[in-house]
Amino acid sequence: MIILVINCGSSSIKYQLFDMQSEQKYSLLAKGLVERIGLEEGEIKHQAEEKGVYVQKLNIESHTHGMQLLLDALVHPEFGVIQSLNEIQAVGHRLVHGAEAFKSSVLITPEVIRAVEDCNDLAPLHNPANLKGVSSMQAILPDVPQVGVFDTAFHQTMPKYAYLYALPYSMYKEQRVRKYGFHGTSHRFVSKKSAELAGISLEHSKIITCHIGNGGSLAAVLNGASVDTSMGFTPVEGLIMGTRSGALDPGVLFYLAEKLNLSIPQLSDLLNKQSGVLGISGISSDMRDLVQAYEAGNTQAKLALEMYAYRVKLYIGSYLAVLNGADLIVFTGGVGENNALIRGMICSDMDHLGIRIDASRNKQTRGNGIISTADSKIKVMVVATNEELVIALDTMCLVTKK
Repeated sequence: MIILVINCGSSSIKYQLFDMQSEQKYSLLAKGLVERIGLEEGEIKHQAEEKGVYVQKLNIESHTHGMQLLLDALVHPEFGVIQSLNEIQAVGHRLVHGAEAFKSSVLITPEVIRAVEDCNDLAPLHNPANLKGVSSMQAILPDVPQVGVFDTAFHQTMPKYAYLYALPYSMYKEQRVRKYGFHGTSHRFVSKKSAELAGISLEHSKIITCHIGNGGSLAAVLNGASVDTSMGFTPVEGLIMGTRSGALDPGVLFYLAEKLNLSIPQLSDLLNKQSGVLGISGISSDMRDLVQAYEAGNTQAKLALEMYAYRVKLYIGSYLAVLNGADLIVFTGGVGENNALIRGMICSDMDHLGIRIDASRNKQTRGNGIISTADSKIKVMVVATNEELVIALDTMCLVTKK
């Protein structure tokens, strides 16, 4: 079954084309990125297996135009991987926010679109852009079924005492203020994959998943279900990230607003775009740049890495308490999969909790692998995430009704 996976942003479209035969048997045919939609000079970069990279620079007027370009690339005489668009049997979309309306992936219908639109005020930067992808694809391939896969859905199993804030209850009932969590598709994938790799039953497991990259979150996963996660009402809560502050005393905002006469948009910009390891280091939001600066002896880079690792450690400790122990701690995401230094800093001095890292294994591991010592009571693993595959699998299952 040929399935196209779409991740549509405000000015970009990421895509992958899968040939799905079963959950275990599939192949990635092509992937690409359409960017700078609606800006001066757009670009499509298309990469097909064994066919090299196809790049085209042009003015991309709209998301529908961008969708048409990527579809044209898929059937390109030299770089294409299918003969006709009729071969595409379904389209799966990443949808960021489903609030409490969606606990799992769904076939997209007019009713679903209205329900997602009702969540737009909860994710104003993401949901409208995601829906542009849906409407654009419906305009071009009107007879092809489409599926929505939500970032928030996996965390809908959290108990009420975990997802509520200690605000007047009316704020939850009337304004929908609660912890929603994000990165759910990744947490779902790596918890299942790590259980398979470790040879344990997901349905009888305690797993802490650490999705850390430029954005980051942890999840406590009990028997395959999320019972807590570090991101909250928005992706700002929780870990220190590339440019996001993570959790902080809300009183700081009142103080800064008064002291510096900052508006709400300025405060939002401060927390989302000027903070995190970029704000601490003054160097970069990219962990690779910070590691390089740290190794060169930069004290601010060292402080940023120490703060970053410390916050992850705090959440691991919290979730060990929530789960009453753990079978696995799993690192994923750009930093989690590739940065041995950060993984080592996070897991240092946790012997009493049953966490011991093998320095050699940790240094050598890229992709899937165990990085803990043989006598570590809790296995520590690295698992490469694959959110696009999850979207393709859910799409296949819903369209074929399996």
